[in-house]
Amino acid sequence: MKINKKLIVLGIIVLIAAIAVFSSVGSSAKIDIVGSTSVQPVVEKLAETYMASNSNVKINVQGGGSSVGIKSANDGSADIGTSSKELKDDEKQGLSQYELGKDGIVIAVNNKNGVSDLSKDQLKDIFSGKITNWKEVGGSDGEIHIITREAGSGTLDAFESIVMGDSKIKSDAVVQSSTEAVKQSVKQDANAIGFVSFAHMSDDVRALKVSGIEPNEKTIADGSYELQRPFLLLVKGEASGDVKKFIDWVNTSEGQKILDDEKIIKSDK
Repeated sequence: MKINKKLIVLGIIVLIAAIAVFSSVGSSAKIDIVGSTSVQPVVEKLAETYMASNSNVKINVQGGGSSVGIKSANDGSADIGTSSKELKDDEKQGLSQYELGKDGIVIAVNNKNGVSDLSKDQLKDIFSGKITNWKEVGGSDGEIHIITREAGSGTLDAFESIVMGDSKIKSDAVVQSSTEAVKQSVKQDANAIGFVSFAHMSDDVRALKVSGIEPNEKTIADGSYELQRPFLLLVKGEASGDVKKFIDWVNTSEGQKILDDEKIIKSDK
């Protein structure tokens, strides 16, 4: 039985059209974001909300530290790098910076610690090992245990820049690889002291005043609390395509609400 050639041609056209529609619907974009462990939870919340209304976009968010974020953006192994420290001049080359907001660096002690306020000089002397007992700064008799962050951490880099200057953190300090790990170490040790992201503070530990200034949204926004740093998205060249769409969305009211909920602070508040 002969098959009408016109029907065959029509069938082929319909099949091609169906394949084209299916391919268009099924196509997706992928954005890889790598870097600061302090920025990571914030960007994960942004990515989760963005993907909920943009089902064709898949965003993968990983940590690794600010140095990894800067390098990954520079060498193109990530679409977006994240940093929780100001970039040095040689790190800025070829990168566009998009600031999410400011974050404070909180000096955290155990909830049983009686000390409430330390100056920047006292902090430097404690973390460098010149001051070794809490009674030297008005606390109970007890050896001070230093908790610090790993090399490449943006929180560490900012703390060293703001507090330590040319001094080094004592070599026998306990090194942790994330804000949460620092908090857990301080929570479990009545004589411990560490520094953590304001955005991730909790009742597990207690924040000290620094030179009489309490870390809060107002003091970080107006700059009176000195221990603060930016949360940055880094893109090689200028953002374009799906990366630009995501960054533009972050600046919408929906994206900004997430940043507010995550305690990321705008300087103009």
